Amino acid sequence: MRTFVGMILGCLLTIGVVYVHDSMATSTAANGTTTTSRAIVNWDVAASEWGEVKENARTYERQLFKLLDPNRTRVVFNSEWLDNMSAKELVQLAAKHTVARMLERDDFQKRLSRGQPVSIHEFLYPLIQGYDSVALAADVELGGTDQKFNLLVGRELMRGYGLEPQVVITTPLLEGLDGVNKMSKSLGNYVGVEESPPEMFGKLMSISDALMHRYYQLLSDLGPDELQRLQEDLEAGRKHPKQAKQELARELVARFHSPELAADAAREFDRVFSRKEAPDQVPEIHLRASEGKIWVVELLADKLSLAKSRSDARRLLQAGAVEINGERVTDPNNELAARGEYMIKVGKRGFARLVFQPEEGS
Repeated sequence: MRTFVGMILGCLLTIGVVYVHDSMATSTAANGTTTTSRAIVNWDVAASEWGEVKENARTYERQLFKLLDPNRTRVVFNSEWLDNMSAKELVQLAAKHTVARMLERDDFQKRLSRGQPVSIHEFLYPLIQGYDSVALAADVELGGTDQKFNLLVGRELMRGYGLEPQVVITTPLLEGLDGVNKMSKSLGNYVGVEESPPEMFGKLMSISDALMHRYYQLLSDLGPDELQRLQEDLEAGRKHPKQAKQELARELVARFHSPELAADAAREFDRVFSRKEAPDQVPEIHLRASEGKIWVVELLADKLSLAKSRSDARRLLQAGAVEINGERVTDPNNELAARGEYMIKVGKRGFARLVFQPEEGS
């Protein structure tokens, strides 16, 4: 799938344009869901934080250029044409589309059938996103299947403005590491393209056997015949799922980093997870030594950041996910003497070396 889409775009585009939704208009008219109307963003709060939002948006360039050729790519921000749109222009835009067509959107239909509200401002999101295609005079727009309606609105608007409608290409949504929800940073089920090779490799090795085939289909460079042979080999027991995951993880780490770093990550994974050894590079945290003790829950959550919160630290302890100096610790009331050194492991990938330093002169 990845190769197929790349071939199409390579044939159709001489210069690719990537546009980023940084306009306040897009964010305040953001998409709703199949169950609820999206509350409008507080414009004053949004404006006060907009500098940070724009700066974060700029990081997309760095990530995109891991895959795209910077010399053949132009990055633009839709605030260039949306933030100065007048009320007259917005009304003219709205006149290019009908309520009947807008109500064809699947999530609007579902909510209306259940007697749930659909706010007028939600109609603006497909119009505003669609206008991006008009402003760019786009030839092709690539998006996930969840964006199909909005992409097709772009085609209709282009026709209304006297432009040749864009070609729309949609790709399936990639499920996250949980195998249920789409990959999302907010859900914590993602693999970041800028994550370190060991982190990326470890996350990919954590996916289920069932999800692995989906990742191969959407992410690997293997062709249909090769994917079919892989599936047959797995079903016949000629290849172990772990080996197949390792090959996929190495391919993806090599794509975003290098083959050499991918090989290093594979060796590191084998050493840590197969032979149960500590990683080569473990974060070392230094605290002041004392005659007292420190609560393990506080340590994990507040000092080492190995747990999201104290309640999360308690849950991890009770689940048997915490080891201190190779010994499993399950009591949330446990305390450690605030002196010496400790190797702490949380889950499969959380490591820290804790060093209590005596005060000078003591």
